[in-house]
Amino acid sequence: MSDARFEDGGEKPLYLAARDAEDLQVLSSLVQDAVLTAGDISWQKGRRRLALLLNRFRWEDHKAAQVARRPYERVRALLVVEGALSVRTQGIARDDREMVLSLLSVAFEPGEDGAGRVVLTLAGDGALAIEVEALEVTLKDVTRPYAAASRKPPEHPA
Repeated sequence: MSDARFEDGGEKPLYLAARDAEDLQVLSSLVQDAVLTAGDISWQKGRRRLALLLNRFRWEDHKAAQVARRPYERVRALLVVEGALSVRTQGIARDDREMVLSLLSVAFEPGEDGAGRVVLTLAGDGALAIEVEALEVTLKDVTRPYAAASRKPPEHPA
């Protein structure tokens, strides 16, 4: 048995790239409230790549699901930061691969000559700071959407 794939259905998977801060804001809005475990984070130092396998809430389908009164959806997606020189973490227990994390935002702090830092902010004061030689982040859906277990969109109480 294999995983469901977008090609098996009528939906089109997202496959987007961010090469400037404005593009990254779009990706950030699409991965807001994605959940993953610490074990879903892969630092490939030799390839200068950080990859995260996310359970992404499909914000782009949120209103359509609401109007059609059908279940809200999530999809498995890869968020990949290329040209990663180093990675620092805060609030992530590296020895607890089952630790559940919730991604709140992705931002870029520019440095000199196109380099900088990609910051992934997590719920509960967690964060990943990735020093990059240039901004190159991709988001790619890798499974078909599935009904969100919560049956409702994520909320952020004031």
